[in-house]
Amino acid sequence: MSQKNNVNAGIALMIAATIVFALQDGISRHLAGTYNTYMVVMIRYWFFAAFVIAVAARSTGGLRAAAKTEQLGLQIFRGLLLAGEICVAVFSFTILGLIESQAVFICYPLLIAALSGPVLGEKVGWRRWAAIGVGCIGVLIILQPGAGVFNPWAVVPLISAFMFAVYGLLTRYAARRDSTATSFFWTGVAGAVAMTAVGVWFWEPMARTDWLWMGLLCITGALGHWLLIKCYEMAEASAVQPFAYFHLMWSAILGITIFHETLRPEVVLGAAIVIAAGLFTLWRERRKSRAS
Repeated sequence: MSQKNNVNAGIALMIAATIVFALQDGISRHLAGTYNTYMVVMIRYWFFAAFVIAVAARSTGGLRAAAKTEQLGLQIFRGLLLAGEICVAVFSFTILGLIESQAVFICYPLLIAALSGPVLGEKVGWRRWAAIGVGCIGVLIILQPGAGVFNPWAVVPLISAFMFAVYGLLTRYAARRDSTATSFFWTGVAGAVAMTAVGVWFWEPMARTDWLWMGLLCITGALGHWLLIKCYEMAEASAVQPFAYFHLMWSAILGITIFHETLRPEVVLGAAIVIAAGLFTLWRERRKSRAS
């Protein structure tokens, strides 16, 4: 069995990555609940940039090869967009909690499918549009916009999902001319520079115990990305991507056990609809790629 077709190993790595990312979300919520979000994300990006540079330095051609691109503006914009999305997501954790935020955020694959036409020029058939529509119904069930208790802050994770979807599409667009190593390098470096320019103005003294949590946040960030890289080396994205939805389950467990969040029936129903629509979209994309 070739390494690229080792689906079982790829699935195991994807599930491991979702556990790590859920832990990262929980630590982010804890720290951003006490300290400014910009500072927390800035320190996280310092470590991420160091990790990216270290990976690039050890790759073929070194830093020069990793940094070489004819799409510098696009690569920098991608990095800025992801940094902004992380700030919005962490802010969402502090005002809505992990469960509510992740239940809305998981609609991002549907947004990618919807935007792939205007951004990448890909053809989106009626079946995928139908799945996108069903996913939107799931999001509306979670948000309950017609209810008297509707929380306008619930739109924040939707903004985060939209930003991440655009980032994902731009990453696919950049991949037409740049390698994964180049995109990974500029994601970390551009994000670190941008967050430093913003975050230094919001610096706050941090307790010694929270520095330990911050260190763990940085480690989980780097470990999560490393697991994803290895995952996609082992198996095709379409084979392992459905297991990314485990992220929501781990986040729900953390939210309930650690942060004493409640699991609303509407969130369960809406999230189930969104996940089903997302899995259908992934299935259609995999079937289409096999046919071509």
